[in-house]
Amino acid sequence: MSAAQRPRIAVVSDTVHPWFKGGKERRYHELFQRLADHADIDVYTMQWWDGGAVHRDGNITYHAICPRLDVYVDGRRSIGAALRFALASARLVRRRFDVLEADQIPYLPLFVLRIVANVKRARLTASWHEVWDPDYWRSYLGWKGTIASWIERRAMRLPDEILANSDETGRRLRAELGEDAPDTVAPLGIDVEAVATAIPAGSPTDLVVVGRLLAHKRIDLLLEAMAILHRVGETVTCRVIGDGPELTRLIARADALGLADHVEFRPDVDDHSELYALVKSARLFAFPSEREGFGIALLEALACGLPVVTTSAPDNLAVALAERSERGRVCAPDAPSLAGAIHDSLADGAGLAAPEEWVVEHDWSAVTRAVQEAMLA
Repeated sequence: MSAAQRPRIAVVSDTVHPWFKGGKERRYHELFQRLADHADIDVYTMQWWDGGAVHRDGNITYHAICPRLDVYVDGRRSIGAALRFALASARLVRRRFDVLEADQIPYLPLFVLRIVANVKRARLTASWHEVWDPDYWRSYLGWKGTIASWIERRAMRLPDEILANSDETGRRLRAELGEDAPDTVAPLGIDVEAVATAIPAGSPTDLVVVGRLLAHKRIDLLLEAMAILHRVGETVTCRVIGDGPELTRLIARADALGLADHVEFRPDVDDHSELYALVKSARLFAFPSEREGFGIALLEALACGLPVVTTSAPDNLAVALAERSERGRVCAPDAPSLAGAIHDSLADGAGLAAPEEWVVEHDWSAVTRAVQEAMLA
């Protein structure tokens, strides 16, 4: 590749924004927009859109390498969908690129993409969001978890460079691969300017939570904590921003707990400016997730100027962000403890304040520079 040529980056991920709105999809989306100033970006995914196999969005070109599949079955990642997408990834051997970037999840494509990268003599990088221990895998998949844990540990040895999305994920990778592991910490970021200019909107609420509605996000735990507070006369309100397979069950759970009039579900929020405005109309950000590779929603809440509450669940890496903040509170991962932490935070005069200076370190511009250097080294 001559100095005059723009590098071409092929990104492989089975789920992408805006069809999926999780943290990892958001991270890729934000990076694509900025990396497109320096490289040609081709995203290879499932066909989430209507029409032909190619979809263009500004400077980004999306290519469908397999049909749309249900990536979740009963709230868990589908092994069948992961296998079909992995096999479809072999099609990249006929495509042109200089760097091959893969999403860690769902692991299986990495084995195919390692072969593709070798054939094409291209660099293989992978974004790594979290590292699970064998016990968590078994709790997630039963006896199949032992096999999945082995696959994960084999997969993390395949890339030429791993882009870890947090210091803790990087530490866990090095614990498995050794201190010389080829990893770069490139965390999730925030658009500092967009957050700063958002004006509070929507009806005021005591609590707000943001995230894809999956079982491990533990929104049910938050509802149970609210019910405890209501029983002692604290009629707190909550706004739940996000969509996902747990939505219907959570609405029913709120109704069963007598909270239907106090919980607003907002699965329809697509625009980031609207998201920040709705977050800013709350007094406290609650984040009960039991498993989090970083915690972008919590970081955005801190950037909005809200105090935050999260739990000490072993695989909730958002704890590091909460502990770094003077307005962060961490409690045990059970409903009474969460209720107590919410009570204490609200009693301390929760509400908007100027964000702490360290939050600026996570602006997307800084994250993009780290990713660009790692990918195009």
